Amino acid sequence: RDAQESRGLGDVYKRQVKRLFGKWGIGGLVDMVVGSNGGEIYDYKTDYYEENFALPGNLIANIMEHYKDMDVNFAIHGDGVLYTPKEDELIKILSKGDQLPYEVIDFDEYLKEDRLKLLIVCKPETMPAVIERAKTFKNERFKCASLQTTQHLFEFMDPRISKSFGLQKLMEMHGFTMENLCTFGDADNDYDMTLHAGVGVVMANGSEKTKSVAAVLPAAKESCDKNNVQNIAIGDTVVHKAFGTGTVIGTETGKITVSFNGAEKKFQFPGAFMQGFLKKQK
Repeated sequence: RDAQESRGLGDVYKRQVKRLFGKWGIGGLVDMVVGSNGGEIYDYKTDYYEENFALPGNLIANIMEHYKDMDVNFAIHGDGVLYTPKEDELIKILSKGDQLPYEVIDFDEYLKEDRLKLLIVCKPETMPAVIERAKTFKNERFKCASLQTTQHLFEFMDPRISKSFGLQKLMEMHGFTMENLCTFGDADNDYDMTLHAGVGVVMANGSEKTKSVAAVLPAAKESCDKNNVQNIAIGDTVVHKAFGTGTVIGTETGKITVSFNGAEKKFQFPGAFMQGFLKKQK
């Protein structure tokens, strides 16, 4: 998009997101926002907006055609509104959950322009079939990625987009790296940022995929060999579910630092052991 159009989109994005800060109880506390799974970034301090890798409109139309026989609806975020091709209970559920109004529009006209991502809205019991159907979607000209983000939502976006992509752009703008970042997530689309953040925190109800790369987890309910945990020391070899074998290079109250082939990761201690994500190698 050209600079003038991006400026207009930035003004809209700034307004529509900032409107929600008060409802969320974080008014005046936000400096930067990453939206659309990393496809949009907005810096409130510098008034800078950037959009990356939108999906071609005809590709979105092909995806919708692929699901036309299923009990689903579709939505696209834009201008503080959820645009949808039809009104039903599914879009009402999404509208209530996102605290955004919805508007029924002509998608044939709307998809004449590229859009950042497509939301497929369905009932939780329909989600397994939606996921399976995604595996059979193909387009000879364009590539896209897809994943489940909530019990009601399955999303299609450009495969180059991730939350890490957007976060890294913002970090670099201010002289930071991903190692300086602490993230909080729960769904599969938080996996990438949790993996690359200096400290990645995952909620108790988070997906198993994202939990597998967490540095910090909720208080453990499971038990482990307390003697092994108490005896963890610098130089010990540990094994992580996702990162593999590493060496303990630092210990302090409540956390340890492990090096995996030179990449340093911090973990909650002893929580990471109690949850079974880290094990001491005998």
